[in-house]
Amino acid sequence: MAAVLKQVPAPGTSGPTPQPAPGRTLEATRAIALRILAPLLGFGALLAVWIAVHKFTADIPSPAVVFDAALKVFADPFYKAGPNDVGIGFKIGNSLLRVAMGFGLAAAVGIPFGFLIGRSEFCGRMFNPVITLLRPVSPLAWLPIGLLVFKGANPAAIWTIFICSIWPMIINTAVGVQRVPQDYLNVAKVLNLSEWKVITKILLPSVLPYILTGVRLAVGTAWLVIVAAEMLTGGVGVGFWVWDEWNNLNVANIIVAIFVIGIVGLILEMALVRVAQAFTYEDVKS
Repeated sequence: MAAVLKQVPAPGTSGPTPQPAPGRTLEATRAIALRILAPLLGFGALLAVWIAVHKFTADIPSPAVVFDAALKVFADPFYKAGPNDVGIGFKIGNSLLRVAMGFGLAAAVGIPFGFLIGRSEFCGRMFNPVITLLRPVSPLAWLPIGLLVFKGANPAAIWTIFICSIWPMIINTAVGVQRVPQDYLNVAKVLNLSEWKVITKILLPSVLPYILTGVRLAVGTAWLVIVAAEMLTGGVGVGFWVWDEWNNLNVANIIVAIFVIGIVGLILEMALVRVAQAFTYEDVKS
């Protein structure tokens, strides 16, 4: 019989390097294309449309002109030459402060109110028609009420943020409370738990994903509304900056402001997604 010889690697050397399976290579390439190539193609399409619009009408500045304007805007983002003549950093900060104040008030009122509506059928039937009536009203329709009551542009803008942010948190919190399994509540009755322990030990952990969803929706809406509110009320902020640049016919800076607004909104959204993933068992998809 002929002996079958096996190739044995020399001492101190490893064997043949395993080659990745063709299927895995194709899957990795596809994943890279979806993560990197697809977004790049999307931005490329946006750039192409932008260039085409610029060729069609010279009123829209080219990407190169807008890029130069952005460099000037961000060259000194925290300068202060007067009460209203400040850098982009102060504008963004003031807008975010208004959003934080209005949103914080909305969360302090809306989340407990959502628990009340979700826990009490009577309160739900009493307030649901009112919420259904007021929720579709445009947030900017509330701005004159704020100006009338608070006699100031800044509190009126915060009031507008409050009224547009409260509805998603009330509705999502109430829905989350109503979807808590009845078995959990039955166990609470058997153990004779107080209402406070039912809320903190049973309801809150179960409702938290719904609350975070409402928070995400509310923050996105608040950031949209503050720009329009600042256009109407004035003051230092990104909204009034857009309006002021329009009055100066500086379209390049308006487009810079549009990108700034979008990037800040994207950062807020990503931060809230991270928070939601940290407090839920399942991945929260944006």
